[in-house]
Amino acid sequence: MVDGAVERGLRPMVTLHHFTVPRWFAERGGWTADGAADLFERYVQATAPIIGTGVRHVCTINEPNMIAVAGAVRELGTEAPPTVGLVLPDKATTDALVQAHHRATAAVKAISADIQAGWSVANHVYQALPGAEAATAAYSHPREDAFIEAARDDDWIGVQSYTRTRVTTDGPIPAPDDAERTLTGWEYYPRAVGYALRHTAEIVGDVPLIVTENGIATGDDTRRIAYTTGALQEVSAALEDGLDVRGYLHWSALDNYEWGSYKPTFGLISVDPDTFERTPKPSAAWLGGLARTGLLPRATS
Repeated sequence: MVDGAVERGLRPMVTLHHFTVPRWFAERGGWTADGAADLFERYVQATAPIIGTGVRHVCTINEPNMIAVAGAVRELGTEAPPTVGLVLPDKATTDALVQAHHRATAAVKAISADIQAGWSVANHVYQALPGAEAATAAYSHPREDAFIEAARDDDWIGVQSYTRTRVTTDGPIPAPDDAERTLTGWEYYPRAVGYALRHTAEIVGDVPLIVTENGIATGDDTRRIAYTTGALQEVSAALEDGLDVRGYLHWSALDNYEWGSYKPTFGLISVDPDTFERTPKPSAAWLGGLARTGLLPRATS
């Protein structure tokens, strides 16, 4: 896959861990088991023939904050997670992931000092309602900011954003009743990526930013183009304001499996579930045209 991408003039970013683990790793206790970081480091070392040439960017772990949240949900057992917001991430899982990330980053750099290593964080764009600034900061820190802080010595950090979360002194609240919603039930909010970039930059300091995920689950491709236009305007505004944004990766190329279902279609390319035929949507040609020209939609007031 790396060779095929390079042959086509693409610059691949390889993600070493995207939620799933080997069954044996899970059965021995997962990330919090003794020696988990050692095993992950050994796995990274074994990827040398793949990432050693032709790969400039490596993401060690995708959305570690969501992995830590999943660890907390497992600890809850039969207790249902909140319908709005996230449970408090498992602290032991958080610590283990940070350690594994730092070990993996060192292992990647040992393979090639030219590889730019980082990880991506799920940004929920916590917006404080009046009087809830302190409560919002306290809510955000273990669920997001602690993982951003862990990237302060990295080559880059990934920003992954789709919607916002409004917070009161009592915690997160649902989107307004009249808000447009996507197929995931999230509020249609293309401005989210701009808030996520600025919040991440404020915390991480002098570390380049890459939008590693941004998109919309919709069956209406005109709304995909509208959403992505708004998102790219936010990226453009961030660049104009001096933020060091190095790239934008749309989620996703293909309609795929999303959190237990094939129904939320994020893809620029549709996939027939029976024949597996792939059909580019108009949004694919539109976004490809922007990529070829190198011009982002200008930010609007």
